[in-house]
Amino acid sequence: MYAVMGITGNVGGAVARTLLAKGEKVRGIARNPEKAAEWQKQGAELFKADYDDVDALTAAFTGISGVFVMVPLNFAPAPGFAETKATLKVLHEALSRALPAKAVYLSSIGAEQANGLGLITSSHLLEGTLGDLPFSHAFLRAGWFFENSAGDVASARNEGKIRFQLHPLDRKFPLVATADIGKVGAETLTQSWTGIRHIEVAGPEGYSPLDIADAFAEAVGRSVEAIAVPRAEWETLWVSQGMPEGRTVPRATMVDGFNSGWIHFGVLGTEHVDGATPLREVITQLVTRG
Repeated sequence: MYAVMGITGNVGGAVARTLLAKGEKVRGIARNPEKAAEWQKQGAELFKADYDDVDALTAAFTGISGVFVMVPLNFAPAPGFAETKATLKVLHEALSRALPAKAVYLSSIGAEQANGLGLITSSHLLEGTLGDLPFSHAFLRAGWFFENSAGDVASARNEGKIRFQLHPLDRKFPLVATADIGKVGAETLTQSWTGIRHIEVAGPEGYSPLDIADAFAEAVGRSVEAIAVPRAEWETLWVSQGMPEGRTVPRATMVDGFNSGWIHFGVLGTEHVDGATPLREVITQLVTRG
């Protein structure tokens, strides 16, 4: 039995789907089991536990062969990443009580860096906080998700334009499909090892903003222009999209890290896995659903 956090999301769902396809038993951990009801029909056991409930999480992590752990994404964290630190404290306590044989974590490209990460600081904190527990660990340092382009469907379809903060537009960035992250996560969970592993999870190749625009053009059936948003305009754009004022700096710092190359693959001592899902496949799915 493998416990999977975030089963209703893209990555956690992909982990569970891959495990079930391999004939493994899955315990899906969900804050709202009603939203995960479809997983029960597919054979998963559902377990209700919130990220701040140490007793429920301890019970969810007990009696299993391994657990897939992830921390909720927060695009506008409070100063000092207080929310992430609180969640990690609860997870540390629950895991230390349950002591599963192994855990696989959703981390991020760049998590090895101690500064200049912005939003990816949450992954750096995750690795540093949970990696000291007395069982086997594997941190999946995943690239930028293809699915981050979901917010561009409307502008591509209605305006024929996509606005990018990734610069320059012709530069190849480390992108990956969540399906491939989930597949690697599931396969790692079923392996045996001791100690700590760091696994870079990339797409089949690098993709540029121009490649993303071309993929959208094919999917929506019209030309789509890639527009580079000047850095001075990022905050105004993000606030117009719903981000709270005064909370945009971590996001900007993260994007700066990608644009400068500070956040990168090829870190010494890491394993590296290339996924097989092409960008166009995911963009087509996003357009179809959107």
